[in-house]
Amino acid sequence: MYDYDHAPERDLIRRARRGDAKAFARLYSEIYRDLYRFALCMLRHPQEAEDAVSEAVIAAYENISSLRKESSFKSWIFTILNNECRRVLTKRSRERKITDDADTYSGTAAAGAEPDYAQREDIRRALELLDEEERMIVAFSVFGGYRSEEIAEMLNKNASSVRSRKKRALEKMRVSLGSTV
Repeated sequence: MYDYDHAPERDLIRRARRGDAKAFARLYSEIYRDLYRFALCMLRHPQEAEDAVSEAVIAAYENISSLRKESSFKSWIFTILNNECRRVLTKRSRERKITDDADTYSGTAAAGAEPDYAQREDIRRALELLDEEERMIVAFSVFGGYRSEEIAEMLNKNASSVRSRKKRALEKMRVSLGSTV
C-alpha cells in the first residue's frame, strides 16, 4: 500500500496526473490553508473564498494532466484560484451595479450617503489597476504574509524581481488611493 502521507511532492503530482484522486487530495491538503487565505484576501468574504477555492480545486483536478512542469504545481493552482477570484469580483461588481442602478431608479438610495464598504471598494479598485502578476504578489505579500523568496518560488520568479514588482505595485496603489499603503 502506498504511503501518501510521507510521499515526496513530485511523486504525488505524478500520481495525480495519472488520475490518482488520493494523491491529489494529499497535495490539496498541504496547500488548502494557503489557497483559502489567498482567496479570503482577494474576496474579503469567507463564504465566497471557500466557494472560489472549491471551484479552483475542481478545475485543477479536472485539468491536472495539462500541468507542464511538476515543480510548478503550486503556482499553477494559485493561478487557477486567482482567475476564479477575478471571476467572482467581476460578477460581484456587475451585481452591485445592477442593484445601485435599481436603487437610483426607485429613489431609495440616500442622497450623499457613503456606504460602509467605500474604503474596501477603493482598495479593490486600486488592486484592479495592477496586472495579474502584481495583484498576486501584493495579495501573497501584504494579505497572505509571504516573504519575497516564498512568492518567487510559487511564481517561478527571482526573489529580487518579486521585490521590485511589489514595490512598483504598492506605489501604483498609493497613487490611486492618494495616501500611503
